[in-house]
Amino acid sequence: MLAACLRPAAARGGVELADIFRAYGQAYRRDHPLPVSHLKVIEAVERCRTVALGGHIERCDSCGFERPAYNSCRNRHCPKCQSLAKLKWLDKQKSEILPVGYFHLVFTLPHELNGLILTNKKILLSHLFKAVGETLVEFGHTRLGGQIGFITVLHTWDQTLLAHFHLHCLVPAGALSFDQMRWRAARKNFLFPIKALSIVFRGKFLDLLKKACQRNQLLFVAQSACLANPVAFKLLIKGLRKKPWVVYAKKPFGSPDHVLDYLGRYTRRVALSNDRILSAHNENVTFSYRDRKNQNRKKTMTLDAHEFIRRFLLHVVPKGFVRVRHFGFLANRSKSLLSKCRQLLNLSFTVPKLPQRSVQDLMLQLTGIDISRCPVCQQGTLVFVANLPVPGPWDSS
Repeated sequence: MLAACLRPAAARGGVELADIFRAYGQAYRRDHPLPVSHLKVIEAVERCRTVALGGHIERCDSCGFERPAYNSCRNRHCPKCQSLAKLKWLDKQKSEILPVGYFHLVFTLPHELNGLILTNKKILLSHLFKAVGETLVEFGHTRLGGQIGFITVLHTWDQTLLAHFHLHCLVPAGALSFDQMRWRAARKNFLFPIKALSIVFRGKFLDLLKKACQRNQLLFVAQSACLANPVAFKLLIKGLRKKPWVVYAKKPFGSPDHVLDYLGRYTRRVALSNDRILSAHNENVTFSYRDRKNQNRKKTMTLDAHEFIRRFLLHVVPKGFVRVRHFGFLANRSKSLLSKCRQLLNLSFTVPKLPQRSVQDLMLQLTGIDISRCPVCQQGTLVFVANLPVPGPWDSS
């Protein structure tokens, strides 16, 4: 059953992405030809937690108060839906956190590739995962003498919603030896040399890019149309080989709680959360952002509504594309290796299965509000009364 909302957006106050799509989405669709994937995102966000998706009536068993609770769209680009999805995902990860330091690495693709990636998202973002994955696995072999594990999370945006393709990586500070008899701990504040990581990452991605071009797997249109010329494409590759690529590393996290906090902030994230949207009127949208170039200070930006929508839709990922991937002993196919790591770190050999929590429990953690308690009398419990059917196409209401 789809998760029901706490109350309608208008009652909560504040402008949401759904409000912007409802106000300006129809005109944007009329003026801009869009792929089906973009149309589906706009429609899903517009309909999320409204009568259009159906729901149910709930009633207080004490004072008799009634209200509708509408279903969510569960689209992964919807800001409202991803908050709950994030908590569900985090619950699954708790059992796999190891009692070691965790490093945070970020691998960023040069902005010269933005136009090409935007028209070839599926293949080139898959190559990003592949290049980073192979790079870290190789460094684990040569520098730590074993098999490492890590989680990678794709982000495609910067704070102003422009294209910025990068992978966040969470890497436990150590490796399982090749004979699986020892845990080889990394140094306390150092995992791998950043410059060397950057060089290897650059080489692997550009080799994959060249092969994709040679196999006619790339589409050259719009901003990247000029790269259909083989000479122009070779010049791009040559220029990128000379340019330093950005790889960033942080000191390891201090505890499993900090690891989970990181996971919560960087996974299941969408390009813009509703709490960053400040206003939307007179065909303009104002939102807050952090200026990375100015000591991370909080600022505001106002965009034409159509430009705001265009920027948001830059970050729609292809259908079925997985944004969070696990490698090494954290990969789904390597649970036996994770169990071995746990044993060597004096934990239970078996990865514990944590009980699934209810939507009510998760919402209480997320918002601090008990959604089963009556908002009027604050004493009774809201109980299911009847389903609200999804309106048919003939129902104008």
